[in-house]
Amino acid sequence: MNPVTTLIEGAAKFGIALSESQGARLLRVLDELDDWNQRMNLTAIRERPAQITKHLLDSLSVQPFLRGERICDIGTGAGFPGIPLAIACPEKHFTLVDSTAKKLKFIDHVAQLLELANIRTVHTRAESYKPDERFDAVLSRAVGPVDQFVKWTGHLIVGGGRLLAMKGRYPEDELKKLPNGWKLAAVHRLEVPGLDEERHLVEICRSHDKI
Repeated sequence: MNPVTTLIEGAAKFGIALSESQGARLLRVLDELDDWNQRMNLTAIRERPAQITKHLLDSLSVQPFLRGERICDIGTGAGFPGIPLAIACPEKHFTLVDSTAKKLKFIDHVAQLLELANIRTVHTRAESYKPDERFDAVLSRAVGPVDQFVKWTGHLIVGGGRLLAMKGRYPEDELKKLPNGWKLAAVHRLEVPGLDEERHLVEICRSHDKI
């Protein structure tokens, strides 16, 4: 199957209507990733089918759960899930945060190349980040234990905002250790086309927020 078709059909299963142009741009991200990987180690996933599944579709799987317009991707690495989501959601603004400068250089390159005006990068650690304006949602794919994620990023969301932790298996033990002042809003099981692994999205909010 044509890779663009694979992306469009896969995204449709999440309720995302990708255009041919968006599909082509997503694949261009992978082309640039392959090129940069020859000079620096950005990702261990090198085979194109696995890249489409584990980088692009896995990233897009959380799109239905993004609230508001200002989204922060913490520990973005080479730009996942932030870059694919920015391509799929041009109306939203994405801030991609990482402590490794070389990875942010790649993201800046891709954003300029593909004219993604809704992406900005910040070189810092999550716990040190003090944005001028807080976010509607903060998400992470490279997150550690959920309780640590909350401690590191809780200061970044607005009232009523959501912390979104992308996990593999259902993190039952981690969810028992949420810090005071926070509660579990939901855990969403994600079905990523072509991926024979469990995926869950943990949605966390402040204790006084309505679910």
